[in-house]
Amino acid sequence: MGSHLTDYFLAKGFSVIGVDNFITGNPANLSHLKDHPHFRFIEHDVTTPLYLDEKIDYILHFASPASPIDYLKIPIQTLKVGAMGTHNMLGLARNKKARILVASTSEVYGDPLEHPQKETYWGNVNPVGPRSVYDEAKRFQEAITMAYHRFHGLEVRIVRIFNTYGPRMRLNDGRVIPAFIGQILRGEDLTVFGDGSQTRSFCYVDDEVEGIFRLLMSDYTGPVNIGNPEEISILDFARELLELTGNKQSKIIFKPLPEDDPKKRCPDIGLARRILGWEPKTDRKTGMKKTLEYFASLSEEDLHKAEHKDFSKYIR
Repeated sequence: MGSHLTDYFLAKGFSVIGVDNFITGNPANLSHLKDHPHFRFIEHDVTTPLYLDEKIDYILHFASPASPIDYLKIPIQTLKVGAMGTHNMLGLARNKKARILVASTSEVYGDPLEHPQKETYWGNVNPVGPRSVYDEAKRFQEAITMAYHRFHGLEVRIVRIFNTYGPRMRLNDGRVIPAFIGQILRGEDLTVFGDGSQTRSFCYVDDEVEGIFRLLMSDYTGPVNIGNPEEISILDFARELLELTGNKQSKIIFKPLPEDDPKKRCPDIGLARRILGWEPKTDRKTGMKKTLEYFASLSEEDLHKAEHKDFSKYIR
């Protein structure tokens, strides 16, 4: 997401400072920008303070593992970036008198009892389950952001991002779209957890970035859902991908559903339509074709590399 946001802002004439410690990111996603005159990069962990000399107008705080395969391996680091990282970025925004947009998530709704999910829904989250390290980090992030707004008068924006996909995703990050695509490209069977009746809604990255930009530039302070309200079950999505790729060899196999995995996930985007004039434009078939083209361009080494990243150097 960060590299796509950077491309978007540079195309609009902004100067951009990128910050990442690459705990889950990929430096290759920024390789096309290494000589760009209006982009510079700082390798930094935002759980420690960041000092900048430049005038800063906008801060977009997107730092956090977002895949269960990652945040279950580095649970404390995930909590720290939601708490300490957000605190540091809010402090930077206050110091620079900048507007800050923080990236929250549909996970704040937990396994929702309301469907589709509106911003007014408070969620159904297990605070001590394995997924809570991500869910509660994001819920705390929203709370401290609003505290800075109310106490310090800081200009804040909160985006609740639903499942987003597109080029530059990590093939082995564990989320359903790259997981399915990786299995298809390697000629493996597709793994569906549970009976596949759980639903998701997938938003193409270009649409997501446009919605985020509109929210950043708006006058609205409260959380806003940015996602695609077109819902599909995981089993139907697996079948759809097999048909789209013409794959007749791979089968669908089933494994037990992970603990606290949401059964339903679909945004109500009425607020985004009303205050931002935004809704997604890219249908799933078009977006998936673009995504498949990107993954198909990867080397054999990328397709078969080790499934799990080594997080040992980040654990402290």
